[in-house]
Amino acid sequence: MDAENAARSPSAATALVEIEGIVRAFFAAFTSGPESSTRLDDLRSLFLPGALIVRTCGTEPVVYSVEEFIAPRAALLSGGTLVDFREWHVSGRTDLFGDVAHWFGTYAKAWEQDGTPFSGRGMKSLQFVRTREGWRISAAAWDDEREGVTISNG
Repeated sequence: MDAENAARSPSAATALVEIEGIVRAFFAAFTSGPESSTRLDDLRSLFLPGALIVRTCGTEPVVYSVEEFIAPRAALLSGGTLVDFREWHVSGRTDLFGDVAHWFGTYAKAWEQDGTPFSGRGMKSLQFVRTREGWRISAAAWDDEREGVTISNG
């Protein structure tokens, strides 16, 4: 069920609101500065135990556990060489069926490193399952734009 059809089902509409909140919290975790460690700690609660995170970005895919994913990002966001980093979702679509859902969308990021500003965009895929505690991310994967792969041409 997509967002358009969810408007006809109150429970689906509630699920979509909860999933959208998790998507916002997921991206908000990747912000440098004060409270970055708290945001990354909170990120753990968004994932199902045993969830997998996969980075592609034009290389051989790298598969992370939740802890393997968070640890280097915590060091990077609090290390001081990367400043004003933030990542945010631009647009996306959620498909929902029963206790499974999928969010697929674009994101952007911006930061400064060694005095030089940088920015980037890409696509992320977040898969969700409904648990007794609510919706959790069961898997995530992403790819960044690069020469030959842009959001406009995929």
